[in-house]
Amino acid sequence: MLPPGHNEEVNDEPIPVSRAVDHGTAKLMPDVDRERAWLLTVDGAPQSYVDLDAPTHLEFEYAQRLGHVLDTVAEPGRPLDVLHLGGGALTLPRYVAVTRPGSRQDVVEADRGLLELVVEHLPLPAGAGVALHTADARAWLEAAPEDSADVLVADVFGGSRVPAHLTSLAYAREADRVLRGDGVYLANLADAAPFGFLRSQLANFAAVFGELVLIAEPAVLRGRRFGNAVLVAAHHPVDVAALARRTASDAFPARVEHGPGLRRFIGDARPVRDEDAVPSPEPPDGAFGIG
Repeated sequence: MLPPGHNEEVNDEPIPVSRAVDHGTAKLMPDVDRERAWLLTVDGAPQSYVDLDAPTHLEFEYAQRLGHVLDTVAEPGRPLDVLHLGGGALTLPRYVAVTRPGSRQDVVEADRGLLELVVEHLPLPAGAGVALHTADARAWLEAAPEDSADVLVADVFGGSRVPAHLTSLAYAREADRVLRGDGVYLANLADAAPFGFLRSQLANFAAVFGELVLIAEPAVLRGRRFGNAVLVAAHHPVDVAALARRTASDAFPARVEHGPGLRRFIGDARPVRDEDAVPSPEPPDGAFGIG
């Protein structure tokens, strides 16, 4: 005889979690093909993918490209001080904690409800060295100490758009102030032809940093579809050859643009003043949605 309250059949299958957060409705959906892997969406837009058993597994193509840059910014395994603007499900902080143990990481996420949901259902491992902060990304950046980060990763989306106050020249200058001299800035951006937004972002960072790299799928760069592009900015040469090798071997190979080709892409775009800044474009229906 079973004790009271004990069910003869126990269902250990993970179930989806849906919750109203500060800026929409967040859902955590289990991946049926991976035992402890989850997809985070906000208002239907995919935000993050995490495999708790394999934190170095980066499911999204743009995350893989950010991972390639993180792998090549310093010698393998060297701990880094990393500032993440935008938290999501903490995919990249988990990645850095494993690939560069001993790193000190700060994650700034404006949506407290989202951060609480992720911490509750997808907790960070003990000793990960990741500090979580609920704050506006621009405000946090402006208050951050000078020369305090080796890497700054910007993956901030309000819904499916980068907020306007994170798209100006003044924002780029703040990022430069917080980064150390040999630091690297990374950003996940999204746009489509004629690339007014993406070109303006490149112009912002070209006005501040000496080296720029853009990583994106050829179909996106040719204007055939809306998609993600990873921006890399630094004051020193970026290992373009290593990035090209890594991105070429991905399931969805990307192109690494730099030098004269990237300058041609920027064309006559000019840096954006705070008062003229606008959010990134709204993705077309179905661009990133989950059915």
